[in-house]
Amino acid sequence: MSQPPYPSWQPWQGPSAPSMLASHADRERAVDVLRAGYGEGRMEHGEFEKRVARAYAARTVGELAVLVADLPQGPVPQPAGVMPVPRTFLPVPRPQTNGKAVAAGVCGLLCVPTMGLTGIPAVVLGHVARAEIRSRGELGDGLALTGLVLGWLSTVGWALVLVLLTVVSIAAG
Repeated sequence: MSQPPYPSWQPWQGPSAPSMLASHADRERAVDVLRAGYGEGRMEHGEFEKRVARAYAARTVGELAVLVADLPQGPVPQPAGVMPVPRTFLPVPRPQTNGKAVAAGVCGLLCVPTMGLTGIPAVVLGHVARAEIRSRGELGDGLALTGLVLGWLSTVGWALVLVLLTVVSIAAG
């Protein structure tokens, strides 16, 4: 095997001798370094493909070291305070849905099957959730409002039923 035409190769500086047999993990680490170098524009595509093929064919750690000797062995250090990607291209963080709003919506929907038992918790959770949503900028205002409306309808409905029962029992004597 002839020596590749790569500039100034440094001897293996790792903890193991260059003649030690390479493992699959060693080969994968070398290919990862090659991918990073190619991604950073440090080599052309043809050279990258040749080096990757040689990395997978390498028998010793020394052969792998030669393939990545002219590349940084990790991420290139960035100056403090400098982001590698401009903020313009970063995804906008999406606000979370308020948990109490979800609970208010669920309690509001459960008013019918529970015969109004979850009406008051739906109202309380709905009011608390809407206050938190306004102060924290969270999502879930529709859920909180659904819980409030259904909770109030349930509570008012049961209040009317109780008032009517009281009036009927007084009138009946």
